[in-house]
Amino acid sequence: MHAVTPVAFRLTRGADLKLSIFNAVKHHKLPAGCVASVVGCLSHLVIRTADGKSTLNIHDDVEIVSVSGTLTPDHVHLHIAVANKQGDMIGGHLMEGSIVSHTAEVCLLSFPQMAFTREFDEETGYTELVVSEK
Repeated sequence: MHAVTPVAFRLTRGADLKLSIFNAVKHHKLPAGCVASVVGCLSHLVIRTADGKSTLNIHDDVEIVSVSGTLTPDHVHLHIAVANKQGDMIGGHLMEGSIVSHTAEVCLLSFPQMAFTREFDEETGYTELVVSEK
C-alpha cells in the first residue's frame, strides 16, 4: 500500500486562493496531488466558464461550497463551486485573482509514489494530465 501525505493550512483575508494552493504545492514539493477539501469564503471570484474562453469576475461575498483539482509541481488545475448571499450557486475553472474574504481552510493530499505532469494535447488544445508511477 502506498502512503498518502496530507497538507493542511488556513488562508486569511486578502490571500489569492489559486496562487496560495500553488505556492503550497511548491513549498511542500508535492510530486502529485489533489484537493481534498476547501471551506471558506471569497470577496472576489474569477472563474473561466465551460466554453474555455470566457471569464466571470464576481466582486461580492461568496461561500466556497467545493474545490476540486489535480496538483502538479508546475501547475494546479482547480474547479470551484460557490454560493452567493441568496444561495444561488455558480462554478467553473478557478483563476488567479480569487481573493479570500475572511478565511479559507485548505486540505490537500500528496501522492509521493506518483508523478503528475502536464503535456499539450492537440485534440483538446490544453495541457492535459499525465500520470506515472515513481
